[in-house]
Amino acid sequence: MIRGLQSAAAIVGIGQTEFSKDAGRSETRLASEAILAALTDAGLGTDAVDGLVSYTIDPVEETELVRSLGIPEVRWSSRLPYGGGGSQGVLLHAAAAVASGAAEVVVAYRALRARSGARFGAAAGRVAATSAHSGTTAMQWAYPYGALTPASWMSLNATRYMHVFGVTSEDFGRAVVQLRDYAATNPNAHFFGKPIVLADHQASRWIAEPCIRLFDCCQETDGSVAIVITSAERATDSRNPIVIETAAGAALFEQEVASDHYRPDLSVMDGTVALAKQLFDATGISRADIDLAMIYDAFSPILLMQLEALGFCGLGEAKDFIAEGNLGPKGALPCNTNGGLIGEGYIHGMNLTLEAVRQLRGDAANQLNDPQVALVSASRTGTILRRP
Repeated sequence: MIRGLQSAAAIVGIGQTEFSKDAGRSETRLASEAILAALTDAGLGTDAVDGLVSYTIDPVEETELVRSLGIPEVRWSSRLPYGGGGSQGVLLHAAAAVASGAAEVVVAYRALRARSGARFGAAAGRVAATSAHSGTTAMQWAYPYGALTPASWMSLNATRYMHVFGVTSEDFGRAVVQLRDYAATNPNAHFFGKPIVLADHQASRWIAEPCIRLFDCCQETDGSVAIVITSAERATDSRNPIVIETAAGAALFEQEVASDHYRPDLSVMDGTVALAKQLFDATGISRADIDLAMIYDAFSPILLMQLEALGFCGLGEAKDFIAEGNLGPKGALPCNTNGGLIGEGYIHGMNLTLEAVRQLRGDAANQLNDPQVALVSASRTGTILRRP
């Protein structure tokens, strides 16, 4: 968390394309469509934009995007590493930009063709020592031993987690059933109208035994998402602003993507423990203040491990927390109410932010009863949003 950042910025517009398995158009066009939708939602034109934020792995170059949209001048541009675990970092960058005066209106965007293009779940065949996804030096130690995919990377941690805390595949499945319940009533979700029961989860094929089945995996999605951020002062003139109460990041020594194979204890997401200290301890915001949580669920084990690391339950207790129904709409912590990345789609986790904004605005597909504060967590980056 940056000192002086708390409540200094707000989200004033959100936009997206459809989520599909074959978009039939380029990432640049997808990004342009989502950004135009977000600016329309904010009541702004492209001439108001002077900042752009995305990720090191996004294929859309800023120069092409500026040309496509006709943005007159960009004063701030930055990109985030760390894969999906860094997905909330764009809000930290954007909020820092507007709070410091470096830019007035920043657009955070993500565009990908993770199904029809370079599939996210497929084995990578090229390794380069760069900050791009799957190309860090740590991956050069993983690939020769057969850990070629995101599921295989995560399975090493998830297997240790299961062993230490007595967690079973059925425990992961109960979380997935809840996510699919939300997705089934969200028209935007890939699994709209397709709820499952635990037996369906258990019948899905293994991707990485004994911890990750097909239904434990997020979607490979084509699409784009965009968010418009400006100062809290300027946002008062907006139609429906949502305040960025705080945004933070925490990347520890020897952390790599979501799996962190080089940390002392693979059964605990200690980067998320460090993140929680910034989101809660350093701000005075209580976990009891959180009305809903949007937690990065590229694979279901990550969801359970983050619930524990964020402090919503003790280590090893997420399985019981979920079995008691606490992720549901009437539970203690409604979670991933759009169906999550597993049920709705995977846009690098940014669609979780859109769902949090919609819930706080009061226009979500699975609308909760008057939520005021939402947490969005992505392993090592996170935000807390609130209604003004």
